[in-house]
Amino acid sequence: MQIELDQYGLQPQHRCISMASLATPNTTTPLCARSHVVLLPEMRTASAWQLLLPAVLCCCCIGGTADEGWRCRFPAVFNFGDSNSDTGGFWAAFLAQPPPFGVTYFGRLVIDFITQAMGLPLLSPYLQSVGSDFRHGANFATLASTALPPNTSLFVTGISPFSLAIQLRQMKELSSRAIASDDASGQLPPPGVLRDSLYTIDIGQNDFTSNLASQGIERVKRTLPSVISQISQTMQDLYSIRARKFMVFNMAPIGCYPAFLAELPHGSHDLDEYGCMTSYNSAVVYYNELLNNSLAKVRKTLQGASIVYVNKYSVMLELFRHPEDHGLKYGTKACCGCGGGAYNFSPDLYCGTSKVVKGNIASATACGDPQNYVSWDGIHATEAANNIIASAVMSGAYSYPPSGLSKLCQP
Repeated sequence: MQIELDQYGLQPQHRCISMASLATPNTTTPLCARSHVVLLPEMRTASAWQLLLPAVLCCCCIGGTADEGWRCRFPAVFNFGDSNSDTGGFWAAFLAQPPPFGVTYFGRLVIDFITQAMGLPLLSPYLQSVGSDFRHGANFATLASTALPPNTSLFVTGISPFSLAIQLRQMKELSSRAIASDDASGQLPPPGVLRDSLYTIDIGQNDFTSNLASQGIERVKRTLPSVISQISQTMQDLYSIRARKFMVFNMAPIGCYPAFLAELPHGSHDLDEYGCMTSYNSAVVYYNELLNNSLAKVRKTLQGASIVYVNKYSVMLELFRHPEDHGLKYGTKACCGCGGGAYNFSPDLYCGTSKVVKGNIASATACGDPQNYVSWDGIHATEAANNIIASAVMSGAYSYPPSGLSKLCQP
């Protein structure tokens, strides 16, 4: 039977979810202990993640830990993606990222909050050779990565050489070594956990945005089926090496990002009442529909696999539109940037950099209250926003399918 879906690929319904309150990087208070309940219009139906996690996080006991009362856990998590989930891989391969990064961005990301709530240690970047421990998973994501293989150099366009295909090859190598070592190395995942692990995929944004300014929306849209195909094929390849449980994130509303609001061509008629670009967000919705439809086909192909589509778009759109409702103040204004104004973003001065302008040194510096911002540097979310996003994701209210995935649980 065909299920009627809304523009985001999910069934519209009012839903009670948990939105965790803000946490600083050194805060140890459990997420659920700081959560508050928000009733949002157009919430999505609860998914099988409620079988994974405690009922709904808003029902969590005050003072308890995030993993108390869990009916099941994953023994490991393997993540594939770009800077939205890169926990140090790119800078392990190239130069280290200077301050103020690491304050509220490249501190804890959504993947960090999720693994911590599962009771797992933070994932080690696969490219980090010193001090890594892969017994509970690995993070293959790197900044500026694309789903499609890049056709140019990092030093020409800034696109990472570690595309999704390379990340897949790295996972296959890790899997082969784990099986060959048979848990003898002490730093590799035991072979038995590969089938029961969670495989998360959050990539595609750079494929979408890297050519928007030069090619325009319609030309970029014609490339999106290839991006979706790459993601689907990767899942099938992961399935061939025992992966069975997948969580795939859709694309966020880039039309609300301060960097793109400052850089991409648009007119005042293209801005909605919240200051977001409708044309670009509509293109993102088109991409998300393609992704959701593709995952529906993959579910029929991969027997015994469980695939959850995560609607990050709606979570972030809510934060950009109504930051005050979730303990924040600024939606479409960057914390770390230069120029002030509505967006506090300059394409000539990226966060943490300086240059001489008319004989004076201009710097893009971090704000003093990042806990009040959705956007850290114009492109990435603050830790405060990531905390809220992770809580919403874990609640299950933004996932599809809404039920029938109890096999995701570890007994």
